[in-house]
Amino acid sequence: MGYHYSKTDGLTYIEIVKVFLYGLRMDASFAAYLCAFPFICFLLEGLLKNLRLSSLVNGYTFLLIPVVAALVTADLEMYNAWGYRLDATPLQYLNTPREMVASVSAAPVFLLTLVFLFLILFLGFVYQRIFRPVLEKKVNTTFTMGGKIVAFCFLVILIIPMRGGLQHIPINQSDVYFSNKLYANHAAVNLPWNVLYSLNRRNYAPKNPYKYMAMAQAQKYVDSLYTSPELPANGSNSILKSTRPNILFIILESNTAKLVGCLGGEPGVTPHLDQLARDGIIFTNIYAGGDRSEKGLVALLSGYPVQTTTSIIKLPRKTEHLPHLNQILKSQGYQTSYYYGGELAFANIKSYLLNAGYDRLISKFDFPANTYNSKWGVHDHVLLNRWLADLKTEKQPFFSTLFTLSSHEPYDVPIPAKFAGTDEATKFKNSMYYTDQSIGNFILAAKKQAWWKNTLIIMAADHGHRFPGDDPNFKPSKFRIPFLLTGGALKQAYPPVNTIGSQTDIVPTVLHQLHLPTEPFKWGKDLLNPAVKPFAFYVFNDGFGFVTPSGTITFDNISKQVISSDPAVPKQQLNYGKAYMELSFEDYLNK
Repeated sequence: MGYHYSKTDGLTYIEIVKVFLYGLRMDASFAAYLCAFPFICFLLEGLLKNLRLSSLVNGYTFLLIPVVAALVTADLEMYNAWGYRLDATPLQYLNTPREMVASVSAAPVFLLTLVFLFLILFLGFVYQRIFRPVLEKKVNTTFTMGGKIVAFCFLVILIIPMRGGLQHIPINQSDVYFSNKLYANHAAVNLPWNVLYSLNRRNYAPKNPYKYMAMAQAQKYVDSLYTSPELPANGSNSILKSTRPNILFIILESNTAKLVGCLGGEPGVTPHLDQLARDGIIFTNIYAGGDRSEKGLVALLSGYPVQTTTSIIKLPRKTEHLPHLNQILKSQGYQTSYYYGGELAFANIKSYLLNAGYDRLISKFDFPANTYNSKWGVHDHVLLNRWLADLKTEKQPFFSTLFTLSSHEPYDVPIPAKFAGTDEATKFKNSMYYTDQSIGNFILAAKKQAWWKNTLIIMAADHGHRFPGDDPNFKPSKFRIPFLLTGGALKQAYPPVNTIGSQTDIVPTVLHQLHLPTEPFKWGKDLLNPAVKPFAFYVFNDGFGFVTPSGTITFDNISKQVISSDPAVPKQQLNYGKAYMELSFEDYLNK
């Protein structure tokens, strides 16, 4: 913060204090990892008489000091060049050292050298004068039995600061993100911890593993998918009474079309959603981009394709460059908020939401503990009741996103089971019924509010589910999800829309209705435009599926073979899927 004093000057004193306070957990986590080896050495000295490992600890310390000093020093200037904290990214440039050096060619080498030497000398001095004398005292360190037990307990307890506390989710960058000012969040990150975390996550793939054809050819295939005439403003596809309605976006955890009656699924599981579909407009052929919540969020809110074995949401420096529905609406004067009954730190979701600029984030920790379920957080009906109460005082127009969680395993719900059975598939079905009931009660109460007449409600799932039917990972039925529009802002009820589409199409479809630009959301199409090309693309672990009216083809990238293909699928459909996979992952790498 001293090195980047001009940026630090843009923070308030309170924000500067928060940088240190929020960053403290990550600092403690890194310190705990460093301490693991000395702790083991001290324990062994206590267990084995006459064993002296102090010289080993000395060597370990004097090796770490220059390594950490080098990382910290390099980060100071690389942040100027790249705009994000140092992570494992430089590893992809080791085979092109000239380009790597060029990116920091204007660095003040003399100043950075002084910083590096100062860190080494200062840390070395502190260790030599304060810690090493204690370490090397020639005293009998053999422990009593009680002492040995206590020493072992201390080693085990070290796991707590390593994972950042006793919370369900181990610490990640989201835990130190606290501000809409990106620099403040970056400053709170512990640099060596960030490097190790990035190395562990292997998110620095130097090459695109999905190179199936020349990039220009892949671009042609993908461009052809989005070639369709634009409908005129205020055209025949306008379904809203107003172009400035309040907007509520309900993201349904693990909601699968296989259990939604109005989509041909098992009847009786989602009666309220079925009624909402009749009152609004249901899209019957929508597919999730992936099979994880953090992937679905980015597809739903940023209209961005999903990656296979990783997710862009894990890298805040990449999500900073994503468009977001919240950003668009906030620029139009909307008050914005995000509600989730669990921990926002999960999978780095919090950093993604802060980068999106939500005015207010509500999570598990804003509720009393007696409202939690057995594992994840707040029951859906509690979350929806809080949402309803807060919306009564929200300034209009507002945009608020709510993410349910009760239909996430272990499917713990606070009502008697609707369907008999204790197997996992039945528990999941009961959890979907409970969430549907909670949403139905919310809608019933919302219709009595003054804001209802000018409110559009978007409902879509973050991903599908293997149940019922225990679908294999690649099967399209696992990815088919509900998407509907309802609310008082609709002119009337509409017949179902059968166009094949993806989660990435939802934001462009809504923005077209609001007469707002959709150019930043280049991976989506307007599902209410009858001229668009119907298709959906989804990914699973190192493979993809591509859906058109002809059917679905799925492909495994490891074996480089087709997994399944419907009889009417033309051979060229595989090329479209390969081109989409190649181009979308290349875009991810370049973010």
